[in-house]
Amino acid sequence: MTVRAQMVRFALVGAVNTGVYYGLYLLLLQRLPYVAAHIGAFVLSMIGSFFLTSYFTYRTRPTWRKFLLFPLTNAANLAVTTAGVYLLVGVFDLNSRYAPLIAAAAAIPVTFVVSRAVMLRPEPAERPAPEHKRAPRAMDPV
Repeated sequence: MTVRAQMVRFALVGAVNTGVYYGLYLLLLQRLPYVAAHIGAFVLSMIGSFFLTSYFTYRTRPTWRKFLLFPLTNAANLAVTTAGVYLLVGVFDLNSRYAPLIAAAAAIPVTFVVSRAVMLRPEPAERPAPEHKRAPRAMDPV
């Protein structure tokens, strides 16, 4: 698959993820302050994004290693969007319902580059167990 196709698929996953995030944000905003609602919605939508990114964007098998590294792909995104939400609402007095949508746009290029590096990074090869810890095979002398 070409990088261009990955970018298109990444954008589609991003659109779906943004919709999921925004729906969760609005739901959580009914009970939580806007920054807490943002962070909660972000974490929940990131889990769904991992599977969509793995299966649809890069067509790779999800692994625990990639799952544990995937939040790194969103660390910059979280920082940019959180700062953006804070600035847009707290400084520029924009409505807290719309601020996350605007802030999310600034983080897209960074997230693509980092997610591609994590999701397409080869898995470390399994190292064979040392001879003294390996179970005997049928052909091994006793």
